[in-house]
Amino acid sequence: MFNRKARSFVTIMIVAALSALLLRLAVQKIIIYNIGHNQLLAQVNLKLLSTALENYAKNNKSAYPTSIDQFTKSEPAYLERNYLDSSSIRGYEYDCQRLDASGYNCSAAPVDCKLTGKMVYSVSTGGLILAESCDKR
Repeated sequence: MFNRKARSFVTIMIVAALSALLLRLAVQKIIIYNIGHNQLLAQVNLKLLSTALENYAKNNKSAYPTSIDQFTKSEPAYLERNYLDSSSIRGYEYDCQRLDASGYNCSAAPVDCKLTGKMVYSVSTGGLILAESCDKR
């Protein structure tokens, strides 16, 4: 038969194990929430970038800018922030692989696949945003 001290120790261990399990579940939910928020923000930022590029072309005889500075430093600025200069924004890095007078192709990719985001987003001339899993890259 257990003595009183042994029963107290077992009770403490059960409480500690349950607390660790609940903490793990809470941290997992927070990570999932943050990934969703990061992905949503990446889509919004990519849409802002695309809209700024399209507006620039509309005002410049259908010619897109050839550098990001052309529409972030113009008067008035088409975009307040240069997303391409930042190392990362909420776990996503932004890049424009093609930026010339005939069009553009820009993307937002997670810094760490499955930790900061699960999807890679890309937008090209016309503003259509496409998504693919970062596993496939």
